[in-house]
Amino acid sequence: MKKMKKPVSLLMCLLLIVSMMVACGKKEDTQTDTPAADTEQQSSEEDTTTPEAEEDTDAEEDSTGEKIQLSLGIWPEDTLTADIELHNGYVATFGETHPNVEVVPAYYKYATDTFISMAEAGNLPVIFETWYTEPQKLINGGFVADITDELQARGWSDIINPSIRELLSKDGRIYGIPRDGYALGLMLNVELFEEAGLVDENGYPKAPKTWEELAQTAKAIKDATGQAGFCLLAKESAGGWHFSNIAWAFGATLTLEENGKFVSNVDTPEAIAAMEYVKSLKWEYDVLTPDPTSEDWGSGFVALGTGAAAMYIAANDAVNQPTQVNGLAVDKLAMTAIPAGPKGDQFSLSGGTPYMFSKNATPEQINAALDYLEVMGKAPVATDDAIAGMRADAESKVANGVPVIPRFPCWVAQDVLDAEAAVTAEFGNVDTKLFDSYFNAIKKEGNLRLEEPGSAQELYAELTKVLQAVVTDKNADVAALMKTADENYQKLLDEGVNK
Repeated sequence: MKKMKKPVSLLMCLLLIVSMMVACGKKEDTQTDTPAADTEQQSSEEDTTTPEAEEDTDAEEDSTGEKIQLSLGIWPEDTLTADIELHNGYVATFGETHPNVEVVPAYYKYATDTFISMAEAGNLPVIFETWYTEPQKLINGGFVADITDELQARGWSDIINPSIRELLSKDGRIYGIPRDGYALGLMLNVELFEEAGLVDENGYPKAPKTWEELAQTAKAIKDATGQAGFCLLAKESAGGWHFSNIAWAFGATLTLEENGKFVSNVDTPEAIAAMEYVKSLKWEYDVLTPDPTSEDWGSGFVALGTGAAAMYIAANDAVNQPTQVNGLAVDKLAMTAIPAGPKGDQFSLSGGTPYMFSKNATPEQINAALDYLEVMGKAPVATDDAIAGMRADAESKVANGVPVIPRFPCWVAQDVLDAEAAVTAEFGNVDTKLFDSYFNAIKKEGNLRLEEPGSAQELYAELTKVLQAVVTDKNADVAALMKTADENYQKLLDEGVNK
């Protein structure tokens, strides 16, 4: 296995792109999404084809003589009614030029424990989203379609960020395209900071700059408001995902690469110190939500949005979660840099979301899905339809109280970047100072760091076991627990990756 050097160029490209976007527009804007661990799929019986498409009995047929059915795993979940309305508009626009395509909502949230069985049974939607830690597994397993020919025909293959293209490729063939990227920061419920008197003379929250300051700030908020100062995840793999970012701040590197093989590095003094810090948040400061072992990605946003917690690690692409989904006013959400560790180390875990396609998808279905992405404004083109899609998305965010801030695009087409920046500037709906600390931090060279190589999801699961132990047992032996996690992760690496 070759050295993991390419991701560095990804980080640099992301930084460059973000810098350009910020320079192009005065107001800030974001996207909305994040990793999640549970799977739910709507019935493929649902049909949102426009009336015009249904009535067109002479619709163009595919090469098999049948009408094309496009199942959209990227359809919003049932609770996001405004987003569903937005997609209904996309379907109507799409249907004007694709009367031969039947669009079927098929909401799907990627989950490692159910994906393989769904794929082997042929139950995946045509297009779906996953995480950047997963494509090589899915490609090697033969679960996703090769879309190289379709991308080359459109001229898209050459404008994917080269490092991202490598994550989505094997043997020169491409199996997915990027939706966007993210970097973790610290989200703040401004209302709780105000209630605790932790705002400056201009009313901006006094965000903690170090992890030690976070503990003190969280305690002040808990004492003043009775609400948790910080929401820590300790359920499923999400806990380890967040903890890795804390561990980096304490100087840890959790996976090494030696002689072409991955080596677990979980039980170092730095990683143990980070876990001891987490333990102190529960037993010394008492600032966490009542049961961190029940907190996952979604419940963390519930806590932040409803005022049950003042601070939460989250990404720029999920600002809809505390606001639109959980009711926090758009002007009461702030986002700041990930706190620094004892020696000033400060990193933001960076990842992203690719679109991938079922191995059973036909070329006609793949092309229809790519056309639908263009209508959404998620394709690397700046056509009238694409810009209209960008504008519709921004208008929906404004109407539903979602911050419009810069997103992390992963394409290198300047006309697309310019179009996105213009839409962001036009629809910006937040005081950008509430997000300045976050964007300033992620633009600094070296501050973005990709997820640990090797087998990140298995690493996160092992770390979450330790988190669960230290927040439920005051006498938990952190060093011993980390040693066990190190041994377990090494075994997983040797059995699944280092073969």
